[in-house]
Amino acid sequence: MKKGNIHRKLEENFKEAQAKCSLSFVKGVREIGFFCFFFLSFSVFSQNPVVKAQIETSQIRIGEQIELKISVKETKNVIIPKLKLKGLEVVDSLKLDTLRTGLVQKYIITGFDSGSYYIPQQQIFVRNQAYLTDSLLVNVATVAVDTTKIKKFPIKSIKKEPLVFDDYKIYIYLALVILVIIGFWIYYFVIRKRKHKEDEPTYRVLPPYEEAMYKLNELDEKKLWQNNKVKEYYSELTDIIRGYIERELKIPALEKTTDEILEVIKDCHTANTITTDKQTIQKLKALLQEADLVKFAKSKPLAPEIEEDRKDSEEVIHNLKPKPVSKDDELE
Repeated sequence: MKKGNIHRKLEENFKEAQAKCSLSFVKGVREIGFFCFFFLSFSVFSQNPVVKAQIETSQIRIGEQIELKISVKETKNVIIPKLKLKGLEVVDSLKLDTLRTGLVQKYIITGFDSGSYYIPQQQIFVRNQAYLTDSLLVNVATVAVDTTKIKKFPIKSIKKEPLVFDDYKIYIYLALVILVIIGFWIYYFVIRKRKHKEDEPTYRVLPPYEEAMYKLNELDEKKLWQNNKVKEYYSELTDIIRGYIERELKIPALEKTTDEILEVIKDCHTANTITTDKQTIQKLKALLQEADLVKFAKSKPLAPEIEEDRKDSEEVIHNLKPKPVSKDDELE
């Protein structure tokens, strides 16, 4: 009995251990499967990034050009900022390529200093979300030169550059400036003065009476008072009479007032140095006073009065003359 119980007990323990091992194996397989699925999913995701940067090669020589390609797996709402490099230079930026599955931007880059340089991560915006490309390493190597295979030549003497237009430009400009100055001097001091002398009109000075009558005719042709310019008409009319008195009687009438002119003429009449009568002096007085009223008091005489003043002015000029000097007076 004891041996049978022991045998049965051992059999039960064996079955229980076998069941536990089976359960542990199943759990282990599940954990391994889940881990493999997660690893594969991560690998697939990591192998298909949204943005990616690639270069043709990471080893170049100084001045050698390579292509940098930035790929974006999207075609809408994509912003690719300006490429930023350190130690490397952008030779050219090619036109953005639009593919069915995304965008491709290509750059031609190079390096002019030996060393190792990183193309830093570039920030790309896709649908208002920022993505970073991988940083890429570029090694720029110097070009080895085998001096033993270079053929040596003797040092040549320095050759002068051939003369071109720029070498004579300053002298040509100076010559032009000098010619302009000489031409201006000749024109201004010779031709212009000669022309000015030739163009100067020669006038014959008219006697006082003829000049006054000529100016009265000119005043009539202007028709000032007929065009409501009465003030201008009387101003010119009195200037003609004053100018005649100043030239003919040697009285500074242009600088004197009406009363002063009349006072001097009365004195000359009394001294018998002018040939006129009191009626002419009275007409002169009335004419000058009428002109003063028009010029300073804004008086507006009628057309018959203006025409009468015009006749009186001509009569005053005709009758107001200096007394001729006799031979006896010249001998005295």
